[in-house]
Amino acid sequence: MAGPWGGFKFSGVGREYGRYGIEAFLETRAILGVQHMSKHVTISPEEAADRVAIRELVEAYARCADRRDAKGQMALFTPDTHFEVYMNAKDPTPTQELHSREALAPVFADLNQYAATMHFLGQTTILTLTRDRGTGETYCMPHHLTIKDGKRRLMIAALRYTDTFVKVDGTWLFAERQLHVDWIEERPLS
Repeated sequence: MAGPWGGFKFSGVGREYGRYGIEAFLETRAILGVQHMSKHVTISPEEAADRVAIRELVEAYARCADRRDAKGQMALFTPDTHFEVYMNAKDPTPTQELHSREALAPVFADLNQYAATMHFLGQTTILTLTRDRGTGETYCMPHHLTIKDGKRRLMIAALRYTDTFVKVDGTWLFAERQLHVDWIEERPLS
């Protein structure tokens, strides 16, 4: 049986953007809803492309954070974006609220206090999607490394992002993003 091959060397990285990668998004599958599992559906190539583009938006956010590219990270948001932080996910009152793309700059610059970060992304579940608007939830486990007086410490957080996405001039952006901190672990590193 012949299968798709491509990407870089033997890894196969890169083939997800080819014909076989897109076809995987077109097969009938179940979509998980907030309350229950929906019926099996077939999606259009346009919806598949939108779903890939939204996942790439989420990935670009994490990549910009780890590369300390605050301008790139800010460009992923609408000018009138609404960003909320919930340091205690069980508390319905946000710890911090920001109401514009420019207001995000100091938050993203705050990552500069760490020697390194690595944002591991889990699943991104698209909850609703139209041709120009969607909502979703992404799980993330960011690792933040600090070095002080020659001692290394690691902070790991369990985060969930609740997002509203909008398509502006063919590009998906964050219109609203809520960051929910479920738990934080800190420990020394050798």
